[in-house]
Amino acid sequence: MAANVQKFRTLSISMNHCLKSRLLLHHYRLLHHGPDTVEELLDRHVVKKEKSLDDDENERLTRQRLTSSRREALSLYRDILRGTRFFMWPNSQGILWRDVLRENARKEFEEARFERDPEVITRLLIGGHDAVQAALDKVVEKQKQEIEKQRRNSNTP
Repeated sequence: MAANVQKFRTLSISMNHCLKSRLLLHHYRLLHHGPDTVEELLDRHVVKKEKSLDDDENERLTRQRLTSSRREALSLYRDILRGTRFFMWPNSQGILWRDVLRENARKEFEEARFERDPEVITRLLIGGHDAVQAALDKVVEKQKQEIEKQRRNSNTP
């Protein structure tokens, strides 16, 4: 009889344990295999808007973009000033091309000074870099031609 009681206890404990684990498993499946409300369903399957940043975060990001653009603009301006050193001949009015180019660059930078649209700023910077590079390439080509011309003139007596 004691053996039967012991078997019954063991069976009852194991059945009780199985029931608890099934209930937990069943409860777990209910929680994680489907939304409880329509809001949960929409939250899971609808694309969410970007989290709106607070004003400080927006200002920081804007300042960071502007700082980057400002650095690039200053770099371009310095490149222009360096590049104009090679334009040492006068124009038709007798003014050195170096001074004319520097004055025009300054004027264009002042006109675009308060531009805030990132696309426009980027377009201006890229156009400026391309123009400086094209002008310097032309100067180098012209100087090579002048050197070649001088060599030919010095070789022929």
